Amino acid sequence: MKIAIAQLNPTIGDLTGNAERILVAAEEAAIANVRLLLTPELSLCGYPPRDLLLHADFIDRMQAQLTTLAAKIPPTLAVLVGLATPNPEAIAKGEKALHNSIALIDQGKVQHIFHKQLLPTYDVFDEDRYFEPGKQSNWFFLHPSPTVAPLKIGVTICEDLWNDQAFWGKRQYEINPLEQLAEAGVDLIVNLSASPYTVGKQRLREGMLHHGAQRYRTPILYANQVGGNDDLIFDGGSVAFDREGQLVGRSPSFQESLLAVEFSPDPQTLSLPQGLPAAFQQTISPEYDADEAEIFAALVLGLRDYARKCGFSKIVLGLSGGIDSALVAAIAVAAVGAENVLGVLMPSPYSSEHSLSDAIALVENLQIRHEIIPIEPAMQAFETMLGDLFAGTEFGVAEENLQSRIRGNLLMAIANKFGYLLVSTGNKSEMAVGYCTLYGDMNGGLAVIADVPKMRVFSLCKWLNRDRELIPPAIITKPPSAELRPDQLDQDSLPPYPVLDEILKRVIHRNQSAPELHAAGYDHDTVAQVLKLLHRAEFKRRQAAPGLKITDRAFGTGWRMPIACRW
Repeated sequence: MKIAIAQLNPTIGDLTGNAERILVAAEEAAIANVRLLLTPELSLCGYPPRDLLLHADFIDRMQAQLTTLAAKIPPTLAVLVGLATPNPEAIAKGEKALHNSIALIDQGKVQHIFHKQLLPTYDVFDEDRYFEPGKQSNWFFLHPSPTVAPLKIGVTICEDLWNDQAFWGKRQYEINPLEQLAEAGVDLIVNLSASPYTVGKQRLREGMLHHGAQRYRTPILYANQVGGNDDLIFDGGSVAFDREGQLVGRSPSFQESLLAVEFSPDPQTLSLPQGLPAAFQQTISPEYDADEAEIFAALVLGLRDYARKCGFSKIVLGLSGGIDSALVAAIAVAAVGAENVLGVLMPSPYSSEHSLSDAIALVENLQIRHEIIPIEPAMQAFETMLGDLFAGTEFGVAEENLQSRIRGNLLMAIANKFGYLLVSTGNKSEMAVGYCTLYGDMNGGLAVIADVPKMRVFSLCKWLNRDRELIPPAIITKPPSAELRPDQLDQDSLPPYPVLDEILKRVIHRNQSAPELHAAGYDHDTVAQVLKLLHRAEFKRRQAAPGLKITDRAFGTGWRMPIACRW
């Protein structure tokens, strides 16, 4: 029996468009004589739908769309579709109003509805806000053909597979759906997922799936969502493991695809079929050879989908001649094409000659359009307007930030006038310690590298230059500077970036305390400075543009810190 995985890129809330994506995959699968097609978690509405789930009309339309879709599916094909369904016992039992569900469509009708048992409520996940967990193990019988005995297929949804104590060393939930299905004697297990990308997560997933298939002597097919949805990037990487835990098939990451496998119950084998239509992945897609390659692909997809799904075709950004804006410009070119990217150079009296020349060299390397708008006239206008009020005071942070805010206003005016998406270019290290200006360089619709630490910015730019020069070497080698006052360097105000990034990693990702940092060898003054800056900058982060998440702890929906706080 052929089983296919449709690795799909839904748009949240686009019920009609998402159903059409499922139908196109179903028609391709039917041509290839596939019997069962898997789609990702909540594939009909897209993941995560967040508070759209609180709107009854949204849920009603989803159910109607499912019925319409079922009638269009080729009759020889069974399809598992992810969606939210009403909980009929919600009022009587005081339960949540919805389930995170899978519908089995077969012979033109919805035959079964299965509910997710384990609901994640950590980091970016908040499923307990909306869903009631399923209370029973999920499986169904499916005839490969009318004359062949049915197969018993176990059904799980994303988190249902992430609770095996033998792999993790502990359980987060009381039950283990994987173990339950193995005890029920299923022939194979399918998992419909919407698992967001973070660096190295594909290796973790595959390790978990390998372990589960091998331990329970049951093949596992894993269908993951792909695409960018707001701050979250979904990498796909759908896979199939046989009962020995051997990888049989892997879909390419960061793109839509169809992957088919041939399942034989006796003896129980899983293999890649040959001679399929061109729409199908024919080989095991290779892994990325470096974290930088994976991260760059993720950021490109995140930016491309954010722009596309929000209705933007062109991008504008400020180019300072620094490394952060250079990296974001390269990502933008890969995402939407050089012809759709506008770089704006806005020199001030404090800008060095090499900053302007470096930015122009970058523009030439990337072959993007650019404009040069000196900001000194605007600086003089503000100096005149504020002259009486600021009389008798020294030049300071307020005047420095005015330059950033002038640039931010110019960029917003261009974006507003021409309908471009303005992207901000600040990195995670700056966002962590507040080395950024509200209503200035933080302006924009998306913060592309807000989860990329400064040292990773350097490694990404060096990786980009591995074959040919995209980022001018001078941009990579010169000391970072905001150039808001004469002879300014970042290191005048901050610890060296290798030190800063390591402290931030320990605090943000490992929740280490000051005594733990001291024990690790970091001096008291540096630790005190970084912790003070981190906590004090929360009000800025709360007002920042959404940032693409690539690490296991990003400043976004998974970061919930108070602003008015004395910790």
